[in-house]
Amino acid sequence: MRAAGLSARKVEYLVDLAAHFESGSVHVPLWQQMDDEAIIEELVAIRGIGRWTAEMFLIFHLMRPNVLPLDDLGLIKGISVNYFSGEPVSRAEAREVGDAWAPFRSVATWYIWRSLDPLPVDY
Repeated sequence: MRAAGLSARKVEYLVDLAAHFESGSVHVPLWQQMDDEAIIEELVAIRGIGRWTAEMFLIFHLMRPNVLPLDDLGLIKGISVNYFSGEPVSRAEAREVGDAWAPFRSVATWYIWRSLDPLPVDY
């Protein structure tokens, strides 16, 4: 992994993540029945995984439709540009805007991201 360009710290994190999967301490078979916050709590207990990473996992891997990643700088910037004429916004203001998007906050987040970089992207 080091030869692939990962730092020693990231290698440690990946090895720890693999150990959590190997030991069964993450409940992969139950994720479809678990709510988002329970999965986030399970993931952030693993070294090297923060809330933002867990939320990206929910959005892009588990395809959860109602995640609002308030730690995402692109989301905050997009809300600022699209809702506040470019003025800085607090997390509380961003949360208030995002609450109107429920139950499809992940989808709205994708659109906000695209509004910042409107060129087509192949996913």
